[in-house]
Amino acid sequence: MPLSPSISHKTFKRFSVVAVALLYSALTIGTMVTPSAAMARGSAVFYTAELAAPAKEARIISSGVVWHCEGTKCRAAKSNSRPANTCKRLTREVGEVTNFTAGGEKLAEEKLAKCNS
Repeated sequence: MPLSPSISHKTFKRFSVVAVALLYSALTIGTMVTPSAAMARGSAVFYTAELAAPAKEARIISSGVVWHCEGTKCRAAKSNSRPANTCKRLTREVGEVTNFTAGGEKLAEEKLAKCNS
């Protein structure tokens, strides 16, 4: 197919290379910023909480942390906050917490008392 006299073969070739590079870049960046299926399902459980009374809702969002609750047991993925702060924020949403763990480590009794105060 002959090219238009106004577009030289070199210009067309350069344009093609730039177009392919832009397409590749867009696809690569799109892949990096699109959440994976694992992220959509949520990260591994890091926090667990036992409540004094059953949660009123199965899904609670407390300061950006999504909690999944069944009865008096709640679980959530890791956040950027310290465990004591995460516990305190949860109590504002659900009431008294009787047990709180972060990364498998139980929150100390004095910190749990502060969490509930």
